[in-house]
Amino acid sequence: MAVVANERETRRGRSRRRFIKGALGGGVGASMAIVAGETSLVAQGGGPIRGFDHVSLPMRNTDAMLRFYRSLGLPVNEGPQICSVHLGDQKINLHRPAFWQSESFTLRAPSAEPPCGDFCVVWDGTVETLRDLLGRVGADIIEGPVERVGGGDGGRARGTSHYVRDPDGNLVEFIVY
Repeated sequence: MAVVANERETRRGRSRRRFIKGALGGGVGASMAIVAGETSLVAQGGGPIRGFDHVSLPMRNTDAMLRFYRSLGLPVNEGPQICSVHLGDQKINLHRPAFWQSESFTLRAPSAEPPCGDFCVVWDGTVETLRDLLGRVGADIIEGPVERVGGGDGGRARGTSHYVRDPDGNLVEFIVY
């Protein structure tokens, strides 16, 4: 069994579990620090990880995707290969079909195809204003309102979430704290 796992790790580089443990500076130790109330973690051999800069998703329905995110009031930049949706200091890169389907583009998850996204954004308004906006843009709420524990307050903040799907089928959660 260990030989098979080592061969698999060799083929893929490092296992996801080993990567995550390394990125968080030891897995269990990082979890213990969070429970103990630490507000920042230091990765092994590096500085503190402050947060996400961006995530990237392949997209299939370019026009519908850009129209959807613009209709939510988000700034969208269009490029020849990548479009980006901006949320404060973070962004979602949306790779155009010709780009993510190209064999020469290897800096992506090898099996990622739309819909592969599942992410949560923070809504600063009320639940009522969120529901009004989602209704106006034609986004069907597939679940919600439901109480969830979000990423705020070190992963302890409770909020009310609503879930929709974007035109490519990615799951988009809106949480109101």
